[in-house]
This record gives sequence, structure tokens and C-alpha cells, in this order.
Amino acid sequence: MALVVYQSNLVRLLLLAASAASALSAGDRVFAHGEEDARHGPNLTFVETAFGQTGDPKKVARTIRVEAGDTMRYAPSRIVVRQGETVRLVFKNVGKLNHEAVLGTMDDLNAHAEMMRQHPGMKHDAPFMVHVAPGSSREIIWRFTQAGEFHFGCLEPGHFEAGMIGSIVVERPVR
Repeated sequence: MALVVYQSNLVRLLLLAASAASALSAGDRVFAHGEEDARHGPNLTFVETAFGQTGDPKKVARTIRVEAGDTMRYAPSRIVVRQGETVRLVFKNVGKLNHEAVLGTMDDLNAHAEMMRQHPGMKHDAPFMVHVAPGSSREIIWRFTQAGEFHFGCLEPGHFEAGMIGSIVVERPVR
């Protein structure tokens, strides 16, 4: 059963990355892990996932700043949002190593990490991930459509395995 779930998530992630890359090929490049993204703003190609969808910048309710450091930790490492809320997540690399942030379920992140171990030069880009060079910041605009616990992780080689993972708790709206 676990193998079927893993394969299903891996296939979904590969298809999502391929469709994002295809959508960007008309005028942008697709970036590899560690390569700086030259776009000036977030990737707003619309995608919908189990953990939400690309957000509309005009509907951002708040900005959440997260630091990524060479201690292989994020600060804060836990974020709480409301279901349906659109947030601007600004990831700042305060270290000297390349870092990134990829949003997803833990199954998605584990599958993506395994894929990166098998294909370290794989190129990909999607609205739910940013590559952050030392001293720079990148942002994700995301609408969290499902309640539950989701995650963000750095999938640079060895970083995820060292514990560079954060959690996003999406609470149901108060009625």
C-alpha cells in the first residue's frame, strides 16, 4: 500500500512539475536546485493541489516571513493559517548555502526528496516552491484551501534529511 501511495504522489508531483515547466517555457527558464530564479516576482502559474492553490496577489490577507539558515532550520518552523486564507510567504536565506522552500504534504516532500536523490540535476519550477540564494528573498503566494497539517522543506541535497522542514497548520474558519 505504501509503495502505491508513494508512486501515486511521485507521478502527481512529476506531472505537476512538468506542466509548470511547460507553462513557463514560452518566456521564462526552468531552474535547477541551487540556481537562482531571475524572475522579479512569484510564479503565479495556476495550479491546484491537495494543500491549496496558487494565490491571487490582490487577495493576500497577510505576509509571513520565514528565515532559512545554514543550521538547516526555518524560523519560524510552524505557521498557522485559516482555511481559504491567501498568504504571501517570504523566504529569506540568512545563510551562505543555497536553500529553498517547497510546500506540500509530507508524502509529497518525501517523494520529491527521493526523486532529487535519484536525479540531483533535475530541473523544475512550480508556484509552490522557491529557490533562495544566499542573502536573497523569494516569495510564494498561496491560498490554503484545505484544512489540515502541511509542510515546507528544503530539498537541496542533505538539507531535508538534516531536518530542514517546517509545518503549516491550516485551521477551519470559525463559524
